Amino acid sequence: MLRSAVERLTWRTDVLREGLIYLSENPTARRFVRRAPGARTMARRFVAGETIDDAMNAARALNQSNMSVTLDYLGESVRNRDEARAAAEMYLQLIQRIVNDQLDANVSLKMTAMGQDIDEGFLDENLGRVLDLAQQNDMFVRFDMESSAYTQRTLDYFYRLWNGGRRNIGVVIQSYLRRSAGDIERLNQDGVRVRLCKGAYKEPASVAYPEKSDVDANYVKLAQMLLDHGTYPGFATHDENMIRAVREYASKIRRDPSTFEFQMLYGVRRDLQQKLAAAGYRLRVYVPFGEAWYPYLMRRMAERPANLFFIVNAVVRESPFRFLLGK
Repeated sequence: MLRSAVERLTWRTDVLREGLIYLSENPTARRFVRRAPGARTMARRFVAGETIDDAMNAARALNQSNMSVTLDYLGESVRNRDEARAAAEMYLQLIQRIVNDQLDANVSLKMTAMGQDIDEGFLDENLGRVLDLAQQNDMFVRFDMESSAYTQRTLDYFYRLWNGGRRNIGVVIQSYLRRSAGDIERLNQDGVRVRLCKGAYKEPASVAYPEKSDVDANYVKLAQMLLDHGTYPGFATHDENMIRAVREYASKIRRDPSTFEFQMLYGVRRDLQQKLAAAGYRLRVYVPFGEAWYPYLMRRMAERPANLFFIVNAVVRESPFRFLLGK
């Protein structure tokens, strides 16, 4: 009976996750939610705000709590040259502000926000300016990984930059992809800094593990590969089982905690963030900001459906039906 109840709960969670991923990609749902009263306030739990000042304020507060930061200007799948140029300009401002404010922070970006889907030469132009300024200021830049349709393209482009002498760059590898062990083996050999996450896009079973248990098992396997041979890996997870596995294996092989870090999303498991920082582990918080918060928010809920309850609570508190909560 217990097993049957667990299976039903797992099925419902999977259905919810698939529904949220679908909504993240649906333009009609995006327009509806962005116009909904209180939607921006609701999103502020997980997004620092829409402006660069909002991002700076969030980063400063986290630094004061002994947490490092990576800042991400939200946007992806850009096919308009003006929008891609605007994203590059935002990152130039962002890097300069980090330097001027002396923050413990770096930046994360998506290649599709810089024009990857427009033209590779155009991507070179936009991204090159950002990487040049980051390199001049000894700042690290992380290339976020998107859906599996972009995995090989992103790694190929990364290696073109890496082999051209760029060394202030790193990538993200997703444990739900079947190919990831091979990718990490190569990245480890070349000394590339890797952020390991589970992944939050809808993928076919031929490409990604459909079962959470398999994704988790692969995460542990890949984490051990990174702890064995990786260059300052980042373990991006809010799953206490994954965190425990990383800590135990690092202790087993006597890997110094200063040679890796945990990473968590802004607004998610803040209790756990504080706990890890207090325990002496390096912790970096991924702080997103910008107007393109809707798809990001949907995928965060898909990754961890419990986040949905935070958002529902926020919506009700600002709605005409808030009396239902006694507010």
